[in-house]
This record gives sequence, C-alpha cells and structure tokens, in this order.
Amino acid sequence: MTALATALLPAPRAAAPLPPLSLGRPFAADPTLAALGIGLALSLALTVPAAILDPRLFQAENVWVKPIKFQAALSIYFLSLAFFARWLPAGFLARPGLRVFGAAVVIATLGEILWIAGAAMFGTASHYNVATPAMEALYQLMGVFAVTLTAASLVYGIAILRNRDSGLPPALHLSIGLGLILTFALTVPAAGTLSAMPGHHVDTPILDARVPVMGWSREVGDLRIAHFLATHALHALPLVGLAVARLERGRQIVWAAAAAYAALTAATLVQALAGLPLIPLG
Repeated sequence: MTALATALLPAPRAAAPLPPLSLGRPFAADPTLAALGIGLALSLALTVPAAILDPRLFQAENVWVKPIKFQAALSIYFLSLAFFARWLPAGFLARPGLRVFGAAVVIATLGEILWIAGAAMFGTASHYNVATPAMEALYQLMGVFAVTLTAASLVYGIAILRNRDSGLPPALHLSIGLGLILTFALTVPAAGTLSAMPGHHVDTPILDARVPVMGWSREVGDLRIAHFLATHALHALPLVGLAVARLERGRQIVWAAAAAYAALTAATLVQALAGLPLIPLG
C-alpha cells in the first residue's frame, strides 16, 4: 500500500533555497542612500540633546519631538532602500536618469529635514503652517519634496520586480517588489489626506489620551495611523515573503497579504475620517 501511494502521489517539491543575506556589506549596492540614512541617524546626536535641554513646548509637545521622529523614520526608510538595492538590475543606478533622480531625492530629503528642524528651532509649526503666503508656499513645496522622496520606493520596487536575475525565491522576490510599490501607492493618498486636513486629528480630543510610544489618539480619529501603516509596507510584505519563501504557493500568499495590508491601511484611514479611534478608551 505504501509503495502504491508513493508511486501514485507526486513527489514533494524541493524547497527553494533562501538567498544569502550577508551583513558584511549590507548597503554596498547603493552607497548614496546608505550614506543619507546613516547621516540622518547621526543627526539625532544634535536633536536628541536639544530635546533634553530645550523645555519649550508646541501644541503640548516638546518642539524637537517632530524632527526626531522624521529623522528616525527617514533614516530607517533610506537604509531599507539601500539594503534592497542589492536586488536591482545590474547597472540600474548608473543610468544618467537615475543619477538625476537620486540627487533629487537627496535634495528633497535634506530640504524636508532642514525645514522641520528650522521650525522646531523657532518654535513654530512645520506642518499645516499657512499663516502667510510665504509659509503656505513652503508648506506646498515640502509636499512636493515628500512625494519625491517617497517615489524612490516606487522606482526601486518596479525595477526589482523586473529583475529576472535577482536570485531570490519567487515569493520573496515578489514581496520585496510589492512592498516597495505599496509604500508609495498607499503613502501618497494617506499623506495627501493628512495634509489636506487642518490637523492629524478628526474632532478634538479632550483628555489627550494616547497610545503609548506611538502617540495616536484614543479619543478621536487619528490620520497618522494609516500613514504609519502605508510607510511600513516595505517592511511588512518582505517579512511575509521571507516566511513563505519555501512554500509552493508562496506567491499567492504574498498577493493575498498585499491585498489584506492595503485593505487594512484603507480601513484605518476611513475609520479616522469618521472620527473613530483605533484603540478607544475602555
């Protein structure tokens, strides 16, 4: 009976080998974005002490908290892109158009950080600041900068998906490309909605109850939740791909996970617009 079953049933498919993820030179493929990410991380050595020594508050928060958040978030973003760059097509970043685009991303990022840090220095708002025509123009320019630096994930994601020589298992290859593309596709509408509103809260919180660490409101809708999920698609999807890389139907699982992640992000945005907190008070 066992011999008959062995003859009739298909042999199990061998698991695809996982790629070597050597950390010896993790950012060698894209030294420009790696340097940008490391530089942003090192710049925390200026703003963290400033937050400790400067007691000024803006909207009940230390004036240096926002620059610190952006420095940390953008550092993680660019180091992630530099890490994934090893699976770009050979010679991709050497193309003249990509060099110009890379320079634009660096300029946009530095402009964004300098604007946010400058606003903290003067104790004023970097976001939603339309007090004068000049400030409104600068705020709109920062929006252009934000779209430019976020577009890097779209460009890298498409290029990685088109690279047939990545050496990655199909599910992991797909998850990295989709994660990068979703980061752009989800962040632009989430951030666009956020910037179009008078603030990141929908309705006015009374008790200032927040989710620990993240600071999301537990009383009213908070548009930052959808923005957070959107910007971390480039981490969430590759983790799924890594988990299912050896499965025969790994690609289908990655597609389903991408759809579910997009739906979750959209749901948190709709919930926030309805004025409902993600984690309401008991």
